[in-house]
Amino acid sequence: MPELAIRPGVEADLDRLLVLNNAAVPAVNELDRGDLQRFLKIAPHFQVAVIRDRLVGLMIALAPGLDYGSLNYRWFEERYDGFLYIDRVVVDPDVRSAGIGAALYRNLELVVRERGISRLACEVNLRPSNDRSLRFHERLGFRGVGTQDTENGAKTVQLMVWELNR
Repeated sequence: MPELAIRPGVEADLDRLLVLNNAAVPAVNELDRGDLQRFLKIAPHFQVAVIRDRLVGLMIALAPGLDYGSLNYRWFEERYDGFLYIDRVVVDPDVRSAGIGAALYRNLELVVRERGISRLACEVNLRPSNDRSLRFHERLGFRGVGTQDTENGAKTVQLMVWELNR
């Protein structure tokens, strides 16, 4: 595989990232350009994966205390003091299973350890099922801490945390 680079996202990336994100529904929620622009402004971790100048992945992680309406984000805010919430990870289907997601997570782990953050939080769909993502997160060290129905019962998610100091 050609060399992979992980770098901060910039405004010029948003159109391509919007296509990648919305092609990944229902694993992630659909966004519009304004949503991505807001994430770019508020997310302490907005990283993209690039191969040969082509954007092939995205990871957005949010700190506590933001005005963000996600039920899953709020679930963690109500229960944990410190964490970084992984709102979305998207990988271009053309390079799926090439280690892009793992590279994005390794990059995030390095960043949060440098910042002294000891807990990562995320959710994975149980309904509709995303077994591949669930296994991936469990291999990294995430463990289930709850479940929640969202989208008026259309989805059920497994809420997960990774305690990095353990």
